[in-house]
Amino acid sequence: MSDTSHLSLWVDGAKLSHRLSVVVPMYNEEELASDLIQAVQAALINYPFQWELIVVDDGSSDATWAHLNLAAKDVGPHVRLIRLLRNFKQTAAMQAGIDAARGDVIVTMDGDLQNDPRDIPKLVHHLLSKDLDMVAGWRQNRQDGLWLRKIPSKFANRLIRNVSGLNFQDLGCSLKAFRASVLLKVRLYGEMHRFIPAWLATVTSPARMAEMPVSHFPRTKGQSKYGLSRTFRVLLDLLSIHYFLRFGSRPGHFFGGLGCIVTGIGLLILTYLGVLKFMGESIGNRPLMFLGFFAVVSGLQLLTTGVIAEILMRTYYDAGKFNSYHTLTEYSAHPNEAWHVIKC
Repeated sequence: MSDTSHLSLWVDGAKLSHRLSVVVPMYNEEELASDLIQAVQAALINYPFQWELIVVDDGSSDATWAHLNLAAKDVGPHVRLIRLLRNFKQTAAMQAGIDAARGDVIVTMDGDLQNDPRDIPKLVHHLLSKDLDMVAGWRQNRQDGLWLRKIPSKFANRLIRNVSGLNFQDLGCSLKAFRASVLLKVRLYGEMHRFIPAWLATVTSPARMAEMPVSHFPRTKGQSKYGLSRTFRVLLDLLSIHYFLRFGSRPGHFFGGLGCIVTGIGLLILTYLGVLKFMGESIGNRPLMFLGFFAVVSGLQLLTTGVIAEILMRTYYDAGKFNSYHTLTEYSAHPNEAWHVIKC
């Protein structure tokens, strides 16, 4: 057997046995599809525990699916493929892979091979040996090339840290290791995959999350799916994450608080105008009167919106889980079958 001492995962003399699921979403990566599967296979060929690779084809319009199938057949049944009906975007594709994962530990990574699959064992080692719920990769030496991507990314990371309260240096790195029991408690929608640490903070303590340096390579094949517009979408998503982190379970406090403030301002304005009217002044044509009435009506609307939001929140939590994607093809497997097992 090859030397796997760096993967042994010993803590106080007891090996932490687990099953590992690696989830990779891909979209129009026909040039990298086969390379990705081969790279993960090579990186984990001597992994001492059972593992599987789940690749999600996010409705690719090129030959990505065909290349994935050919590579998967060459490698083995522990490579499971999921094909979405259309392009649901990266977050939904990642959620589809997470839902299909059977491991106790789930690792996510991009399909462009800028992440190094050889970093997976050390992330998992840190996760389990330190008894954490998430370990995120930190691309200390990013190889994106264009400064137009690096500067907005740094700005977005700083905003995310301020809003979420998580002191992470690189929240945008897709290479992350999770304890499955915790990750499955959150659902990803929209483009929230980059905010997974923030979502996890709603179900576990930030003290149980960490990050560590990982390798990062320049893209060698295919075309990047990220542009400058992504930064603006991050800003919009930040508003959502700020709301859900602070008021997700009590939306009535958010809208009710705004409603009380706006209504109070309106009542103060109308009270002031009422005093002036009592003193004999004409107030019928004053813009301030219209502003006062508008503030009162808007405040009442915000208060009722808070009540409706509370009802919707309770309905959401009681209704169960709903998928943000639909699959066309999925290779299913029995929970105890189709795992990669190291051969001694």
